[in-house]
Amino acid sequence: MIHPLAVVLLVLTGALAVFGIVTTVLGKPAERPHVLAVGVVEALLVAQALIGAARVFSGTRPEETSTFLIYLLVSVTVLPLGLQFARAEPTRWGGAVIAVAAIAIGVVVLRLLSLWGTAGG
Repeated sequence: MIHPLAVVLLVLTGALAVFGIVTTVLGKPAERPHVLAVGVVEALLVAQALIGAARVFSGTRPEETSTFLIYLLVSVTVLPLGLQFARAEPTRWGGAVIAVAAIAIGVVVLRLLSLWGTAGG
C-alpha cells in the first residue's frame, strides 16, 4: 500500500460522492461525466490493488492477509457495479447510486489502511 495514494483515493471518493449527490439533486441521470469520474477513481483503485497484492505476495503481509486481499478485490468491483446499476435505467437516482458506491469504497480504503498498518510497511 502507498499511503499518499490511499489519501488521494479518499479525497476522490468523497468528491465522487458529492458529485453524485449534486447530480441527483439537480435531477440529472448518470451520464458520460459520471462514467469518466468513476473511470479515474477505478484506475487508481486498480493501481492500489496491484501494488497491495504485489507487496503481499512478495512477503510483506498484514496479520489478516486473507481479509486484506478480499478488501482489495472489493475495492475494484464495487464502483463498476454501482455504475452499471446507475446507468441501467437512466433516472435521476443514478447519481445517488454512484454516491453510495463511492462512500462504500472510501470506507474500504480506510479499512485497507488499517489492515496494512499491521504489516509494518
